[in-house]
Amino acid sequence: MTEGYIDNFLNDALPKLRIAVVGDIMVDRYVFGSVDRISPEAPVPVNKVNRISSVLGGAANVAANLANLDCRVYLAGLVGDDENAALLRGLLDDAGIDGTGMVVRKGHVTTTKVRVLGSRQQMVRLDFEDAVPFEREEEDALAAWLDQRIAQGLDGMILSDYKKGVLTDRMSQLVIERARRAGIPILVDPKGSDWHKYNGADFVTPNIKELGDCCGEKIPNEGQAVVDAARRLHEQYDFAHIMVTRSEKGITVIRKDGKVWNNPATAQEVFDVSGAGDTVAAAFLAAVASHLSIRTSLQVANAAAGIVVTKVGTYPIHRSELLKLWQEWHPNRWAPYKALSWEETAEKIRQWQKQGETVVFTNGCFDILHRGHVLYLQQAAMLGQHLVVGLNSDASVRRLKGETRPLVHEEDRAVLLSALGCVDEVVMFTEDTPAELLSVLRPDILVKGGDYKAEEVVGREYVKRVEIISFEEGYSTTGLVQKIASLAKEGKL
Repeated sequence: MTEGYIDNFLNDALPKLRIAVVGDIMVDRYVFGSVDRISPEAPVPVNKVNRISSVLGGAANVAANLANLDCRVYLAGLVGDDENAALLRGLLDDAGIDGTGMVVRKGHVTTTKVRVLGSRQQMVRLDFEDAVPFEREEEDALAAWLDQRIAQGLDGMILSDYKKGVLTDRMSQLVIERARRAGIPILVDPKGSDWHKYNGADFVTPNIKELGDCCGEKIPNEGQAVVDAARRLHEQYDFAHIMVTRSEKGITVIRKDGKVWNNPATAQEVFDVSGAGDTVAAAFLAAVASHLSIRTSLQVANAAAGIVVTKVGTYPIHRSELLKLWQEWHPNRWAPYKALSWEETAEKIRQWQKQGETVVFTNGCFDILHRGHVLYLQQAAMLGQHLVVGLNSDASVRRLKGETRPLVHEEDRAVLLSALGCVDEVVMFTEDTPAELLSVLRPDILVKGGDYKAEEVVGREYVKRVEIISFEEGYSTTGLVQKIASLAKEGKL
């Protein structure tokens, strides 16, 4: 995804999106205090309360994230007629969320979670809830509301399931069927061990524990184990994509046909993961509804999650924060290309590392620079503050690709790469692999494109970690060369 598309998404597309959220609505309350003594009444700490705050939780937190991204949001679910329901409505009004889809049940307890924190450490959580299934008339009322909303226009839908009763088998299928009929992308945040009620969803987004719950076994948070588990579930259920949120290891998307996307986490410091899954769901669906690619949508979701986990408590992402992050990550670069030696590049890397900045390295021939190259380099650059590209020399390319390659001279290829805003430095190497170059540069992260396993990547011993990024489908230099040759043979050039 090019810079222009990202700018358009953040500045123009988000405020125009209309997204419905259906699921288990909650209120999250936080009691903040300080602890400096033990109670004389019982061996428990005494928390001196300083302040109490209330925020939207559960499906309402998904809606809050979308609203703070400046989307137009419509929320549906079940609430009671109690004091917490009144508090909830006030919070929805403050956030600008349309809550006309909420079904009110007399005598029902509006789900509320109270977290007591002493010196920013959570001490206890108090849950007020009445987890009972939707009744048939309530399902019909919500379905009628949804039909009206779809008729008035929707760009996306999210099902947020916390197993509190709203998303029964029938209700889930009603919503998914209507979304598919209207051609609206639908994302599900699942719960439980049986996901048949989510069949037909475009995206199902379990965390690593929820993935294991559905598989009936604990799944290690390792790349291949996650992919294998998701592929087993694809055989059992009817989803287009399974998107696994993996905490500090980022997000992995596995499509039904087996294609895999990985996007490592961006947060440098994790303080509180409360609500991070809701943020991922909201940001990702907003990006998909704006017709961004899955790869770019993952970058948006990971960037949003990286912001909220540094906050205390349930915190919805704001569009201004994403804009600021994008502007900081993508400064304007107008300096002309100047070739540096390996040693000069290594010195530059050391200076960045001394400042606590992460240096990413990738390599390739980059003969006839195309969109697939740019998307790959942009995703690599998002893993750190600086991207260094190792470029195969002409002699190296000939050995790897044949005597007719490269089509573009090494210096011209270097100039084109260095002109990309996501690339900080381009350095040439004449060997068949970048192993010797890496032994000198020693960056922090080595990125490889394709279906490699990290333990098989050449030069991995010279970096802190290896990341694998799949190439964008439909783009390759070889394909372009073959097309040009075919057109020339047909006399069409």
